[in-house]
Order: sequence, then C-alpha cells, then structure tokens
Amino acid sequence: MEFTGLKQQYQLLRNDIDAGIRRVLDHGQYIMGPEVAELEAQLAAYCGARHCVTVSSGTEALLISLMALGVQAGDEVITTPFSFIATAEAIVLAGARPVFADVERATGNLDPARIARRIGARTRAIMPVSLYGQPADMDAINGIARRHGLAVIEDGAQSFGASYHGQRSGNLSTIGCTSFFPSKPLGCYGDGGAIFTSDDDLARAMREIRVHGQSERYCHTRLGVGGRMDTLQCAVVLAKLPGFDDEIAARRRVAAAYDRCFASRVETLGGAEASAWAQYTIVPPRREPVQAALTAAGIPSVVHYPQPIHRQPAYLRYDDVACPVAELLAQRVLSLPMGPHLSQADVARVASTVLAALDA
Repeated sequence: MEFTGLKQQYQLLRNDIDAGIRRVLDHGQYIMGPEVAELEAQLAAYCGARHCVTVSSGTEALLISLMALGVQAGDEVITTPFSFIATAEAIVLAGARPVFADVERATGNLDPARIARRIGARTRAIMPVSLYGQPADMDAINGIARRHGLAVIEDGAQSFGASYHGQRSGNLSTIGCTSFFPSKPLGCYGDGGAIFTSDDDLARAMREIRVHGQSERYCHTRLGVGGRMDTLQCAVVLAKLPGFDDEIAARRRVAAAYDRCFASRVETLGGAEASAWAQYTIVPPRREPVQAALTAAGIPSVVHYPQPIHRQPAYLRYDDVACPVAELLAQRVLSLPMGPHLSQADVARVASTVLAALDA
C-alpha cells in the first residue's frame, strides 16, 4: 500500500501529463514559458483571488510574501509551533522573529484565543497554517488582524482545494500561499508553489521579487530572489487541474470511510467536511504500538510532526514559550495512508489494524 498514491495517479493521467511535458520540450521555454501564465490564470480563477504568482516552492511563497509586505529585521510574525519547519523558517529568512501561539486541541490549527496575548509593538503579521488540509478559524484570525492593523498570510501548503465558509483556501486573507510538492493534494513532479492575493501592489511586488527584484530586464528596483516555478512543473499541474475537484471529492470519501470505521473509538484531528484532506491524522493514547502494528502489516504511516518548531534546536533562541497542546500532539499524532487511490477495502484494512493495536 502506498501512502499517497502518486504512481496510481500518474497512470490515470499519463497521456495528459506526457503531452504537457512534450509541449514544453518542443517550444523550449523552460523558464517563464506560456504554461506559467496559463497556470496562474487558472489557479487565480479557481481560488477567486485577483492574482496568482507561481513560485519555486511553498517555502519561497512564504518568504516572498513576507518580503512583499516589507517584513524585516526587528519585526515579529505570530505563527503556529505545530507545522512543517518552513513556516517559521521563512519568517527567520526574512529577518523577522517568529512568535509562537499554541494550537487548538481539536484541529491542531493556530488557536485565535492565544493570538491576541502574543501581539506586541513589533508584530507585523499573523501566519496561520491550514494543517492537514483544514483551514484555521480564519474569520477570528482576520478579525484580530484588522483590530491591530496586521496582515494575514495563510500557509495553505496542505490545503489547496479546501474551503472555509464558501471561500477557497488561498483566498481567505491578505495573502494565501500553497505548495505543489509532489505529495500535496495538487502536486507537481518537483518543487513548486503559488501565492494568491487581490492586492494589486502586493502582486506587483511579488512578481518582481521572484525574479531578483526586477521591474524590467536588468532594472532591479527591490531586493529579490530566484524564485520562479519552472515551465515543466507548471505543465504538470495544468494536466492535473481539470480532475482536481474529483480527487478532492475522493479524498473526502476516504476520510468519511475512515470516520465510519473509527466511529468514537479513535480520536482524530480536523474533520471539517470542506477539508482538502492532505492527511488523515489520528491521536492515539500511545503512538508507538499503533505505528509498529501498521509497519508489521506493511501499511505506511508518518508522524506529522514529531517535534514542535519552538522546541527545535535552531529555533530555541527566538521564542522559548510553552505550547502544551502542540507539545502533546507532537507526541501522539500519526498520519495514515490518504489519497484518492485508496479503496474501501484499503481503508478497512488500515482501520482494523489500528483498532487491533489499540485493543491489544
């Protein structure tokens, strides 16, 4: 059993993906070729944002967003301690200090009730993560941001395809970012990402920053990076996008099947119907025996994430704060196979192995 089912997905889409790659090889515009603008237009329409700027990775999307906002040394950005390291990494790379607020027990997402007490004179932005495919409580977070004059950057690396109160992830705040890392709900075959905004000035700044700060060729008006998404990767995403909603619907059916198997016997994180279900994550009382049983049965599982960011050695210097919920979840969470490739029989096999381990 595969954890994400990328091989099965390619077999289904082989003709479209191969044709898209061949078109790029034929025209030879490997950087900023026509597929880049085509993908940006389609992604912006999908999310409902005015602008989409494709970039070289989800991490670069976060960094470019912070740079476009003018975040710099001495500034602070409030974020979650329970995420992949890239969330805080981008803040530090921008020269700012990550300030951590604890997460909700039920979702693992940034807890709005914890944010206000962490806002200070140097706070410039809030960066929530849409963990495992489910957006955070963005209405509450946006409300806090408005009251304090702050920008909000949604780290939606795991949630493209999800929605919140009828709006798509990526278009829930000042800026939305996503990743097209292969294992994401919508992935390419390397690194890639995108930024969404409806602010014309921010979009212009982002487009310049991703090409070394160029406003025109060899005219550098601002500090920038080499952050373009290459044309081949855009072609891969373009081939996947027409069937993406069907894949999201399949992910939701798989999640519902897991829910039925586990009923009230296994605690899970998230669970919103409109999640993109990048992961299906359980919170057993003890992770080790469950993971060992899955491994013995030939079923892959992954811990997302075993060490909260504020306890990582490289980040202790920035904010040595207690985040007990994040620390508890890091000790217990376990992600199970998830993807449109899973059958009902696959789900039943995984669930029965988990339940047997819990009953042992």
